[in-house]
Amino acid sequence: MEYSIIYSDRKSVGLKVKDGKLTVRAPRGTKKEYIEKVIKKHAAWIESAVLRERATRELYSELGEDEIKSLKLAARAYFEEQCAHYASLMGLRYSKITITSAKGRFGSCSSSGHICFSYRLMLYPEAAREYVVVHELAHLREMNHSKRFYRIVERYMPDYKERKKLLKLKG
Repeated sequence: MEYSIIYSDRKSVGLKVKDGKLTVRAPRGTKKEYIEKVIKKHAAWIESAVLRERATRELYSELGEDEIKSLKLAARAYFEEQCAHYASLMGLRYSKITITSAKGRFGSCSSSGHICFSYRLMLYPEAAREYVVVHELAHLREMNHSKRFYRIVERYMPDYKERKKLLKLKG
């Protein structure tokens, strides 16, 4: 497989698949032979990432305007209900919910309490959607991904790690 290398001030080699292309990020001075060893070692992961990305692209491209409109309406109802439920359990308040068409991120939360969810989450299992709700609400307490943040998530969703894996099924 062809790949591009980006050298930078980092400590380890990282692999990323985007648009069917592999990008390798490596510490300055890393030998090409070592990079190729890393690529061979992770060949199965690279192949699965390419396949997941292709499947995701095909899935999203198959959605017509009416289907997207329906998913957005369903997403609004679902996320409003789930946010109200979990915010009550967690003792939190948010300011508003927006449904987006984001492809690269499932949700976000601003410091002002504005929470966004991609309608594309409706294509994932409910357990995954619930995880994203709790994840975004937890940002109202911790605006980062620290250990404290994940302790909050785990307190309200002990199986969050399994649920998070469901988000990787489609891409």
